[in-house]
Amino acid sequence: MPQRPLTFGVIVGNRSFFPDHLARSGRAEMLAALERAGIAAVALDETESKFGAVETHADAMRCAALFARERARIDGVVVTLPNFGDERAIAETLRRAGLGVPVLVQATPDRPDTMGISHRRDSFCGKMSVCANLRQFGIPCSLTARHTESADSEAFAADLGWFAAVCRVVRGFRNLRVGCIGARPAAFNTVRFSEKLLEANGISVEPVDLGEILGRVSRLPDDDPGVAGERARIGAYVPSGDVPEAALTKMAKLGHVVHGWMRETDVSVSAVQCWTALEDFLGVMPCTVMSMMSEALASSACEADVCGTLSMHALALASGTPSALLDWNNNYGDDPDKAVCFHCSNLPKHFLAGAHMGVSDIIATSVGTENACGTVCGRIRPGPMSFARFSTDDANGVMRGYVGEGGFTDDPLTTFGGAGVAHIPGLQKLLRFICEEGFEHHVAASLSRSAAAVHEAAARYLGWHMHRHEA
Repeated sequence: MPQRPLTFGVIVGNRSFFPDHLARSGRAEMLAALERAGIAAVALDETESKFGAVETHADAMRCAALFARERARIDGVVVTLPNFGDERAIAETLRRAGLGVPVLVQATPDRPDTMGISHRRDSFCGKMSVCANLRQFGIPCSLTARHTESADSEAFAADLGWFAAVCRVVRGFRNLRVGCIGARPAAFNTVRFSEKLLEANGISVEPVDLGEILGRVSRLPDDDPGVAGERARIGAYVPSGDVPEAALTKMAKLGHVVHGWMRETDVSVSAVQCWTALEDFLGVMPCTVMSMMSEALASSACEADVCGTLSMHALALASGTPSALLDWNNNYGDDPDKAVCFHCSNLPKHFLAGAHMGVSDIIATSVGTENACGTVCGRIRPGPMSFARFSTDDANGVMRGYVGEGGFTDDPLTTFGGAGVAHIPGLQKLLRFICEEGFEHHVAASLSRSAAAVHEAAARYLGWHMHRHEA
């Protein structure tokens, strides 16, 4: 799923009794910073207002009209304050434009040796006024890590990267359509969710009966060109070892049908019934097909865990890398800050060292080894870890979730499927929170540092009740 480049609207604040030349240089510095980050900009031209800044009500109307015309491609707005700025014009611009996108407020610092009247900025103070006005106008905004940062600084470059991730998550959840392929397994009450709550949050669930998918699979001849193409992609994805050709062909048919149905229904991500209907009636695991979708950033969760898919999707959008759905599965010896994270597995190969296709030892105990081929197995490679979980809180009528960070280690582990040892400072505190709040045993993970962006997007802009785990 290729992601289009980001575009930000830019509002350059200016105030008449501060040096105008600061607005001109500040605008140039911000546009250069966005260009370095590969982000397109929509801003007033210097011929449309004094130095292309927003200072008066008329400036605000012109900038709002520009933003409204470019609404379809603006993913976020950066407010830059090279001097104090006019807080009323900035807030009015955003209100009149009505974009509903994330807003980042940046203020340029003063220097102790340039505090005279010709170079004094007072952006430090002006930022508070801008933020106060935005709150009065009901417009949420994000802040840089430090109160003042130069647009050409490394600190702002890092903040801009974080804000870009926030914008990708918010954009990716607008009018999102999630495919639910099959029913929830009867034994998994934990993954129940409210379609109505998701719909109220702009997320539509498109269900399809597993029988319809299996019916389409059964009508496909082995030599169908689409099946042949999918079979070739599976062969190139991970080593399949001793998996029978007949099983690989079934996987290819399943993948071809699922991809076709997702295109027909305009579905971006999916949750798939497993355990054990597909194994009983098709004779293969869906894991490889799902792994390949997640590898391509079209997140796919097992056990019809729609909210697990949403959790994966957020991490994938924020990091630009594949995400996985895991079980908080086992303790790791007596280390209170380590746990074994596991699935049997549909993990994207991005996660795994030595990824290969295998058999689900768990499901094979009930359906037989010959019907349990198609898992993607391997050890989760060491590195940074971000985790997230969203859920519908039906009793209170809200979306909620939690995020945090840790890392996967290279600690010894002898098991099957896709598994790794996670080290999370304060893990016992997190586990108590999960149990006390009734969250699912499934958690989405990414090999990245993306928790802060997911939290900001979900809590500030999607309006969800979020908890950020801190040790």
